[in-house]
Amino acid sequence: MNAVADSLSKPETRAVTVFTWVLRILLAGVFLSGAVMKLTGAPMMIAEFQQVGLGDWFRYFTGALELVGGVAVLLPAVSPLGAALLLVVDLGACIAQVRVLHQDWIHTIVIGTLLVVLIYLQRARLSERFGRAA
Repeated sequence: MNAVADSLSKPETRAVTVFTWVLRILLAGVFLSGAVMKLTGAPMMIAEFQQVGLGDWFRYFTGALELVGGVAVLLPAVSPLGAALLLVVDLGACIAQVRVLHQDWIHTIVIGTLLVVLIYLQRARLSERFGRAA
């Protein structure tokens, strides 16, 4: 058996499992808190979404996506899919920050990077879900 095949057949180490859970909890906290702010009509969120110009429906839509993704990230069976959904939301936030809001966009890059790392760490689960070998 070659080294690559052998490394793919080994289960995750405990450190990787703990790190993955820490990322899941951290990212769920970030997006769930954002969802609550959007869905409850925090003045800061209302102002930002008015500036974007897509109306309250888009604030509610984004909040709902963050809520679904934030919960999904915590569920091992769908965690990589939740992270992928949140990556799309984060990409939209980055574009809005750069093109419309002209505010800090670095945090969206950091969060996006953490989401990519989470998806990468769970790539075997994602492959299993879609019936492909890791």
